[in-house]
Parts: sequence; C-alpha cells; structure tokens
Amino acid sequence: METKLLVFSPKLLILLLFSLSAFPSPSSSSLAFNFYGASCPSAEFIVKNTVRSASSFDPTIPGKLLRLLFHDCMVEGCDASVLLQGNDTERSDPANTSLGGFSVINSAKRVLEIFCPETVSCADVLALAARDAVEIAGGPAIQIPTGRRDGRASVASVVRFNIIDTSFTMDEMMKLFSSKGLSLDDLVILSGAHTIGASHCSAFSDRFEADSKGKLTPIDSSIEKAYANELTKKCPLGVSSSVTVNNDPETSFLFDNQYYRNLMAHKGLFQSDSVLFTDKRTKKMVENLANDQNLFFERWAQSFLKLTTIEVKSDGEGEIRRSCEVANG
Repeated sequence: METKLLVFSPKLLILLLFSLSAFPSPSSSSLAFNFYGASCPSAEFIVKNTVRSASSFDPTIPGKLLRLLFHDCMVEGCDASVLLQGNDTERSDPANTSLGGFSVINSAKRVLEIFCPETVSCADVLALAARDAVEIAGGPAIQIPTGRRDGRASVASVVRFNIIDTSFTMDEMMKLFSSKGLSLDDLVILSGAHTIGASHCSAFSDRFEADSKGKLTPIDSSIEKAYANELTKKCPLGVSSSVTVNNDPETSFLFDNQYYRNLMAHKGLFQSDSVLFTDKRTKKMVENLANDQNLFFERWAQSFLKLTTIEVKSDGEGEIRRSCEVANG
C-alpha cells in the first residue's frame, strides 16, 4: 500500500515545536528530534524494522500498538508505565487486560540493548513503534521528538480516571482531554485512531438490550440499523469474551479517513464515536475530515505530537529501563 510522507517545511516544524511549549509537560524541554543521533544512530530504524516485521505476520499489530500508546500516555504521561508487569500495576487493571503489542515493544528493546545498552527508553520505543505502526498501516510518515524517560512506578488505581470509557458523553471526553493539555480538535483527530484496531463485544454492549426472546436489539438511535444487525450477529447474547469486532467495518487494517465517513453513515462502533457526529461542536470537523484525507493526515501529525509529549518524565524523575517489563533494581 502507498503511504504519504509528510515533509515538514521549516515553518511547520517551528509550529510543531511551539506546540510542545504551548502545552508544556514537566520535562518537554528534554525532548529533541533525532535525540539518539549520536548515542544510538540506528534506534529508530531498529524500532521500525521490528514493527514492520511483526505487522507482516499479524496485521492487527498496528492497531494494538496505537492503543497501547494511548493507554500509556493518558495515564501518568508517556513513561511506559503501562508496560510494567506485577500485581496492581496499570497493566493489571481491567481496562488494560485486553491490550496487546507488548511482545513487539519487548523485541525492539532487546535488540536495542544489544547495540545500545541502557540508552533508549521504553517510553521512546513505544512512541516510535506507534508512530511507525500508523505509517505501516498506510498513514502518514511523521517526525516526533525523543528523549523520554521511563517511569519507575505503575499503579492500577489511577487507570480508570484517565481513560475514556466508550460510553462517555462529549463533555466527559472534553474534560479528560483538557486535563491532558489536549483540545476539542485533538479529541476529534485522535479518535481517528479507530480507523484501525478491534474491540471486544463488551466494549459496546451498552448500546443494545435483550428482548423477551433473548435477541439483542439496539437502544441507541444514533446507530444505523443494518450495521446494528451486523454487530448483533457477531456479538450475540452470551458470546465469548474473546470475540472482537473491527473498529472500522470498511477498511479495517488501513489507516485512512474512512472512520469519519463511517460516522457520517451512523456506523460508529462506540457511543463515544457516534457523538462526534451528532454533537454540533464537532460535526463540521468530522465532515471536513471525511472529505479530505490529506487534511486528516496533516492534523494527525500535530495531534499525535501533542499526545506523545504528555507529562514526559525528566532525568530526575525517570530512568532508562533495561527491560520494559521491570523497573531497574
């Protein structure tokens, strides 16, 4: 598939760098483009090669990596805390038990530890892997700064307060995004990540109810009837908890602007998707993005940059883990 390379002009690069300072994290100043240029020149190549190899065997990998990054950055910032294993860690919270892509991050880190020991953070590996996943799935090739440090702690109790639930209202989503330095526009743009990936039936079961015969029927009028029927066939009452449905029913493994066209056709999988088109505050942007993929890609580059710089750890706050699943002893 053909990917679109976004070549930033000096003026646009200045604008993107300004966005880092406009919404500063405690250590956003520690980030830099080509941060590992001297200490580990092959770092970004190693990560991209690992993601590309894994994706060639499993086309669901890009969606998993992108979701993994969201769940990391929205909870205690982009510090790879979601990768830490153990009791009562973020990873153990029910909202995170369905996350995937860990093996790809661990594989890239193992190679990096061979060529550049104790140099590249797991937080950077995750951010780069998610960026590359988008490109490999057909999305834009973009630049992001590196230099993140890994968090030393991971606590399950903070997860639910920082992750968007699929049943959230627009106001609830706006409040959470605002607390992370993200705007309403960022909410609409970053929701476009649902153009790839899959979700378990339980994630949208609240949009249906069982009738007297045990058949699921939609209770949400914002979902198109034929699409609703398709979902109930894939996710009947009593379906296995392991069953998943593609977020985008049209181009499931392609990072494109089909997500927004789906919303206009009332085929948003979640309530939190559908509300982007039914709410007058975001409807026009959905229409613009549905009609212009280049616009989506350009705006994605800007919003993704902001996402990956949320509450970045500074030298004093973080470390460079030797293993992404365990804090240094």
